[in-house]
Amino acid sequence: MMSEVRFHGRGGQGVVTTSKILANAFARTGQFGASFPMFGFERRGAPVTAFGRFSDKPVKEKTQIYNPNILVVLDPSQKNSPAVFDGLLPGGMLLINDKKNKGDIRHENLRKLAMVDANGIAMEEIGLPIPNTVVVGAFAKMSGLLDIDPVLEALADYFSGKKLDANRVCAQRGFEEVTTVDL
Repeated sequence: MMSEVRFHGRGGQGVVTTSKILANAFARTGQFGASFPMFGFERRGAPVTAFGRFSDKPVKEKTQIYNPNILVVLDPSQKNSPAVFDGLLPGGMLLINDKKNKGDIRHENLRKLAMVDANGIAMEEIGLPIPNTVVVGAFAKMSGLLDIDPVLEALADYFSGKKLDANRVCAQRGFEEVTTVDL
């Protein structure tokens, strides 16, 4: 089965890297993944969208995802943006980087909501509000599509030394600290 994931965030949050790490992690399990970004103005703080397709069969399509079944929002200020929910399929899931959410997110097709304080964890572990590696761990747990081990292994292709160790802690904490609510 193909999972189509749309990632929303802002430049500097690691949105594109998030989708790349997940595609790498899926490949490590013998599955297939494709990751690709969509940029507007490429600058820190500008909205960024990335896409990921993950499947047990080869992924050939590399186009924008118009009807995702999973949404990942790295920028909490975008949580109620109509653009985020555009095209969400019935039974959809949403993972959001948000420590303050009290269940105020609603959409007719949303069935699972997951929250993780990715910015807070990243600040504690790496000293920067870059939530991407926390989010990849939380995605693995929330989606049920991956275990944490291939995610931790995939990080070695993006980080080394102390940065690798710190980002592995971030991913592990995301996996352990994400909370999920069925709607």
